[in-house]
Amino acid sequence: QVQLVESGGGLVQPGGSLRLSCVASGSIFSINAVTWYRQAPGRQRELVAGITGGGTSNYGDSVKGRFTISKDNAKNTVYLQMNSLKPEDTAVYYCNAMIRRLGSTYDNAYWGQGTRVTVSS
Repeated sequence: QVQLVESGGGLVQPGGSLRLSCVASGSIFSINAVTWYRQAPGRQRELVAGITGGGTSNYGDSVKGRFTISKDNAKNTVYLQMNSLKPEDTAVYYCNAMIRRLGSTYDNAYWGQGTRVTVSS
């Protein structure tokens, strides 16, 4: 009943920028911690950025200073602003969110289907 959908991926040149979105929909009481992960062929899944329900953010070492995570609570949306993109940022980016459904007393973890980012000349 609850769904997460990522969007905003595409092909960009090195040094370019891209903004990803993660939109939650359904019978939602609250959205708590949200985390972006990425996975590239031949590489381990990597934590990119996270934001708590209170708005505190954290970043993986490889993206710190270049990426910014933010949210719009009214739109049930979390964003990942990616600047100064490098070829090594190429990956499928996934959103994970802890969400409490209406009438529930606990949070469940939800995953989106991912959005592909390719950084190439």
